[in-house]
Amino acid sequence: MKSRALRRIGLIAGAATTTAIVLAGCAGGGTPTPSESSGEQNFEGVELTLATFNDFGYTDELLAEFTEETGIKVVHNKAATSNDARANFFQKLGKSGLADVEAVEIDWFAEMMQYADLLAPVSDDLKGRWLDWKEAAATDGDGNLVAYGTDIGPQGICYRADLFEEAGLPTDRAEVAKLFPTWDAFFDVADQYKEKTGQPFIDSANAVLQGILNQEEITYENTDGSIVATENPVVKEAYETVVDRAVPVAAYAGQWSEDWFASLASGEFATMLCPGWMLGVISGNAPDTKGWDIADGFPGGGGNWGGSYLVVPANGANVAAAQKLADWLTAPETQIKAFTNAGTFPSQNDALASPELASATNEYFNDAPSGEILTNRANAITVAPFKGPKYFQFHDALQNAVTRVFDGLEDKGTSWNTWVTEVSAF
Repeated sequence: MKSRALRRIGLIAGAATTTAIVLAGCAGGGTPTPSESSGEQNFEGVELTLATFNDFGYTDELLAEFTEETGIKVVHNKAATSNDARANFFQKLGKSGLADVEAVEIDWFAEMMQYADLLAPVSDDLKGRWLDWKEAAATDGDGNLVAYGTDIGPQGICYRADLFEEAGLPTDRAEVAKLFPTWDAFFDVADQYKEKTGQPFIDSANAVLQGILNQEEITYENTDGSIVATENPVVKEAYETVVDRAVPVAAYAGQWSEDWFASLASGEFATMLCPGWMLGVISGNAPDTKGWDIADGFPGGGGNWGGSYLVVPANGANVAAAQKLADWLTAPETQIKAFTNAGTFPSQNDALASPELASATNEYFNDAPSGEILTNRANAITVAPFKGPKYFQFHDALQNAVTRVFDGLEDKGTSWNTWVTEVSAF
């Protein structure tokens, strides 16, 4: 099902991120070398490491299926955040210490592609598995596909129906979706909720910043590489909107702190911007909490947040076995299972065409038709943001600017000027 709408999604995950990091050297790990048996490699006894972050849906049970099929054991190491994973990745790429299979997030993917020669290419027979944009972003100048697409991040609105009811708001997901046609409407409801309850409405001010900027084609860099971060009016407008309207109704400046995780269960806030992969984060960290649901709507129409890849470092000790694992984890049938586990919306063409995906429901989210909702959210995406090699650096600094205001360390104008100074030094 390569519909125009689904093809369009992909553009959203444009590449991304930071300053060039000098990479060199080579290394290897310490697991057994595959032997040859009947003309095919025998991986029995090989142990691989897999490094991800957040929740890719790769449960112990899912990885056990791979071990049963191949004889390859998998040790899964999960970083707390994409930022942590990025720091580790660029510190060790081309040297030693990386996992056999590494997850790479879209916001720093363009930065990684500058070092595509340090990655083992994907087998040619897998080309065409993914949405066109997903493969195009992972193809180097020599035509080598160097990354295995995992998910994309079409967004809905996750909300606590029980808290909405207490505040006099509608709880039916179709009615909730109608509440937020625009960002102004979203903030108006947020103001009403806080006035009624005295509690924050949204989990994170910086999540709102991400949601707004992911609806803009150009933010910090032009496609020709020129830097427009501080002169781009849409960036200034997004910052001011978040500081003026999101900060007062947000529980936290950012996500992923221990307090933020605890609040998923405590009811401290009523809504979250929800790409598919966030469903697993919520249910995994608040398993006994009742009331979460997801609405088929999003301020401004649609937006994509996130979407990742798996890569195999070329200097790993067991490259062939690692390629087999990356292939298996990103096969359409496995990605359907990962979606069931964590809501990670597939980027594989066959998975997108699957009746199993279309009919998927999520028991935790009040039996929401998650497959249908996220497909609709994907089709609602109309803008393809460009995320260049310095995207991560610029965006992280702007999030810090919002955080300073949230924490009362600087006022709106001062914090913006601090960011401008920082950007000029990048």
